Amino acid sequence: MNLYKNTGLIIIVTICMVQSAMTQTAFHNFGDIQIHDEGQVGFHTHLINDGVFDTNLGLVGFYGTMQLNVSGSSIAEFFNVEVDVPDGLNLETSLGVYNHLDFISGKVFTPRNNIDIALEFLQATYSGETNNEHVDGYAMIFGNIDFSFPIGHNDKLRSLHISEPASITTFKSAYFFEDPNAPTTFTTNFDTTSFSPILSKVNDKEFWDLNGNQEVEVTLTWDTDSDIPNLTEDVNFLRVVGWSETTLRWENLGRSAVSGDSDSGSITSLFFIPDDYIVLTIASEPNEDEITVNTGFSPNGDGSNDVFEINGIDLTQENSIEIYDRWGSLLYKRENYDNSWGGLSEHNRTLAKGTLVPVGTYFYFLKVKDELTNKVKTYKGWVYVNY
Repeated sequence: MNLYKNTGLIIIVTICMVQSAMTQTAFHNFGDIQIHDEGQVGFHTHLINDGVFDTNLGLVGFYGTMQLNVSGSSIAEFFNVEVDVPDGLNLETSLGVYNHLDFISGKVFTPRNNIDIALEFLQATYSGETNNEHVDGYAMIFGNIDFSFPIGHNDKLRSLHISEPASITTFKSAYFFEDPNAPTTFTTNFDTTSFSPILSKVNDKEFWDLNGNQEVEVTLTWDTDSDIPNLTEDVNFLRVVGWSETTLRWENLGRSAVSGDSDSGSITSLFFIPDDYIVLTIASEPNEDEITVNTGFSPNGDGSNDVFEINGIDLTQENSIEIYDRWGSLLYKRENYDNSWGGLSEHNRTLAKGTLVPVGTYFYFLKVKDELTNKVKTYKGWVYVNY
């Protein structure tokens, strides 16, 4: 182990060097260590902290050609940190940063099956994150600042951003480049065919875990591996979704902003509480092309084509329909149409109420509203009734 430029390093009690099973020494703290301003310490070996090492200024660097481990019964917290370990810095206990962390080379690994161990940013910032330099596992932010988690999986950086919470609190997040239908570190599956009616398809390539108890907006990103064209051809129909343990389905968390194209981009949700959902990903809502109106039906009771069907109407958030005869008299009106009109007149105008309409052509006006944008799309056309 090298200690360099140790001006300002105060060792209050004795530390020791121990030999590991990998024949590499370790810096093992049993007592109380404090690094003062301008102090610099470089670890070229493992760090085992079983003492007090959490009131520090200056700079701590982790350097080496082999993977280094941070372990022990107590969390070490440093002011400024550099990570220059191409094979990675492996956290077996959490590591805290007060001011700034610089990713120089290599990833910071945390256990994906233990959310209690994380790289903790204590109102701190970072720089240098890339596909090869990020947190592969869980990162934490403590504070009341908007924050982008420098998280990824293997050689893929996929940050998650949260808006500023109302007060100081803790959020933790990790990214998983794996099928949510078969996650490797969760005890349940997140069925991408189970979703709220206002959605049409859910991403089965990736998901994020975000934990926090205050309302925030969340921004997710995508790249070519996300296969956005499989969800929609228009990124404006994308939505952030969360898996609800209560409903056992993906729920729509909305969209306040979206940018990019099918190859790369980002989407921001509406405000929600992350702890209300197990994991998050991206989904799509039906677009105009997914709503098609059948131009004819035969309500003769034979069980085939007996009702006026509009394909995709069950996926809309809010709709209304009106049907008129050729003289302009209203026959049928319904909010949130559900493919149930079987040709009966519901008004005493040209036909008695409850009477089947005669063979002929009828005209519909369908309105579909997007609850996020409040924009209304109107469809109008004709439908032929025959027996």
